[in-house]
Amino acid sequence: MEVEGKIKKIEETKEYGNNGFRKREVIITTEEQYPQPIAVEFVQDKTDLLNNYSVGQNVKISINLRGREWTNPQGEVKYFNSIQGWRIENLEGAQESNAAPPVPPAEAFAPADNLNEEDHDDLPF
Repeated sequence: MEVEGKIKKIEETKEYGNNGFRKREVIITTEEQYPQPIAVEFVQDKTDLLNNYSVGQNVKISINLRGREWTNPQGEVKYFNSIQGWRIENLEGAQESNAAPPVPPAEAFAPADNLNEEDHDDLPF
C-alpha cells in the first residue's frame, strides 16, 4: 500500500529498552478534499530513510498496516493499529523526471563530412 502527501513534521529517532529498538515518525498531510494528517512510523534501520527529507516536501510512502492484540491486567483485550513505512520517495523529483529529456545541441545533428568510403565495416546493415 502507499500513501501520498506533504511532510508536515519529522520526529527525532527514539530508542526504547535495552535491546536497541528504534522508531521515528513522520507526519504527512494528504492532499484530497478533506486532507488528513497521517502518522507513519519507520522502525530499526528504516529510520535513516527520513534523513534526506524535510518539512514541505511531497512524498509517496510505501506502508504496511500492523495490528496487535494486548490483554491488560484486568483481563480486557485491547487492539492497536500502526502504519509502518518501509520506503519513501520524493514526488517532486519524480515529476521532474516525467518532463521531456533535454535536447542535444544542433552540432550533434550535423552531417559527418569526414567519411572515407574505403573504410567500411562488415556489418550487414
